[in-house]
Order: sequence, then C-alpha cells, then structure tokens
Amino acid sequence: MADIQGSYDDLFTAVPSALAALLDDGDVGASVAVFVDGEPVVDVWGGFADAERTAPWQRDTIVNVWSVTKTMTALCALVLADRGELDPDAPVARYWPEFTVAGKEGVLVRHLLAHTAGLPDWDGPVDELYDWPTATARLAAQAPQWEPGSAAGYHSITQGFLVGEVVRRITGRSLGEFFAEEVAGTLGADFHIGLPAEHDHRVALTVPPPSRDEDYTASAPGSNASPASGTGIRVRDGNSVAWRRAQIPAASGFGNARSVGLVQSVMACGGAVRGVRLLSRAGCDRAWEEQFSGEDRVLGMPMRYGLGYGLFGSAYGWGGWGGSLVMIEPDARMAVAYVTNQMREPADDNQGLEVVMAAYDGLKGLRA
Repeated sequence: MADIQGSYDDLFTAVPSALAALLDDGDVGASVAVFVDGEPVVDVWGGFADAERTAPWQRDTIVNVWSVTKTMTALCALVLADRGELDPDAPVARYWPEFTVAGKEGVLVRHLLAHTAGLPDWDGPVDELYDWPTATARLAAQAPQWEPGSAAGYHSITQGFLVGEVVRRITGRSLGEFFAEEVAGTLGADFHIGLPAEHDHRVALTVPPPSRDEDYTASAPGSNASPASGTGIRVRDGNSVAWRRAQIPAASGFGNARSVGLVQSVMACGGAVRGVRLLSRAGCDRAWEEQFSGEDRVLGMPMRYGLGYGLFGSAYGWGGWGGSLVMIEPDARMAVAYVTNQMREPADDNQGLEVVMAAYDGLKGLRA
C-alpha cells in the first residue's frame, strides 16, 4: 500500500485509505484535506511530485488545480457582492463600459458567474492568455453565441477573465492581488493566482494521462458534448513558467488540498473561519441561488449552476481538468478538497468523487 503522510481523525480513516488506493492504482501524487467547522479532520498526502517518481510529494507541495481556481474567483466576487460593491443583477457594462459592444448590453454579472453569458470560447492564441489587457480586450469585442441568460455553456477559460476584469474595475486590483490580500492572506492559505518565482521549487508539474504526452488537450466529458472550438489548452501550456506567472483566474491557481479546503471552508461555515469573517451567511447563500438547470451546450451533460459554483444535490463546488476537486457541504459545515498532478481521461476522471464519498463516511461517524 502507498505510504500516506499527514494526520487525520480516526473517524475519517476511509479518506487516507481512498488516497492510498488511488496511488496504488497508478496515480503519481496527490493531497487530500477535509475541514469540518473550519478545522482539518484530514490533512494527508502521498506519492510523488514528478512523473519519474523520484521526488516524494511533500507537505508543502503545490499543484495547478486548473478549474478549481474558479471557486476562488467566485468567492472574490461574492465578497464584493456582500460588501455592496458588486451587484450580480447589474449589467457588466456598469463596471466595464467597453464590454457593451457586439450585442452584450444584456449580459449581467450573474451570467458571467453561471456560464450563461454566451462567451465560452477562447479564440486567441495561448500567448495572449498571459497578457491581461489583451485577453480582456479580445473578450470585450466578442459577440455572444446565444441570448445571454437563455442557455449555459461552460466558460472554461473565459470566465476568469470576465469576472476578474469586473473585480479589477471595482477594486483597482487584479483578481490575483485581491485574492492574495483579501482572502488567502487573511486566512493564511497557501493558494496563489499568479505564482511568484519563489514558489516554483514546490510545484508538482501536471502529468498527462497514461499513453498521452504534454500535447494532450482538454475535451468535454459528456457524450453529447459539442465539438471542441476555440484554442485548445495543452498540458505543456499549464506546465510552463508563463502559465504560472500569469493570472488566468479560471484555470491557473496553484495550491494544495489544505489551502483549497481552508479557503472554501469559508463557504461551508457561513462566511467565517477561525475567527476571520469574509462575508455574511446571506452572502454565502448567494452561491446556492440556481441560475441555470439543463444541458450545458459545451459539456454535453445536465448541469445546475449557482453563482460561481456547480450545484450537486445538497453540496456545491467544482472540479478541475484531470481530477482536482473541491466540494462544500454547508449543512455539515464540511469542505473536501482533493488535488493531484495525475490527469486521467474524462471517462475515468472520478478519483476526486471517491475521496468525497470517503469523507461522507467519516461524517456519518461524526454525527453518530
């Protein structure tokens, strides 16, 4: 059995066992954290930080969590909404006047958060993702693919720039700066959107699925998914220094399970963790407000979207390309985070859910 490091409550032994099983099954490395009432009941890691399996995964190893980053961006928007500085029902153009062109007058802030704005595709070169003014100007000039609010299509890369530019217009700070100062810094969370060079030595590079190489690109998991459009993002792009330095608030966040779980515990615990309040309970509840329910045009599967989060029964959260995941269970004040450097094909990408189910087993014992 794989060697698992860290600590966990005895009621949650199923979680490190689930992690060990994934590593035994061939995954390279990962970390898992479960927070209840804002405190860790599981904080474990194992495997390796490199594809050659020569460098053990350490307590402070961090990894690109891909679209789990969207939950951090959503939290920033919800904090501003709770302060009264951002109105989810306002036109985006109130904050970003240049956005008004090409039939986007009716795009509301909540459409950006719920993938219903009609701007799902990044059609520029990858290099433009690393230049904020260029990226946001490109999106401001685009026309929506459908009537905003009438349908949903996963905005895999574009959502972060769209929400992030609204945050920048309101605060005068980039999304990464706002997150670092108002969220991660306040909580002491080791999560970064725009990674400084001093942390490079801690990064576990993404490993493509077996039989794939670094030119592997993302594809939608649903059987009804539409053909890929826009620019494909490759594993090698995500492993580049340029990607780490850039602020791509939908996909370039770096952290470990501990930091992801700590930040999203804010949402699980009604807006406050360890005596630090980031937003009110009502502000947290906004994430639950269903914005769309139906088939996602891009993912090709049924989805429910709240304000910045996917809705899944009694829980909400989101996953990242290849396997990383965070799930928030507000009734139990629990947040579960799983991050990995090992990608899987979309059809096999369920390892994070296995960890979440193991956490629910521990929760049963906690409630008994």
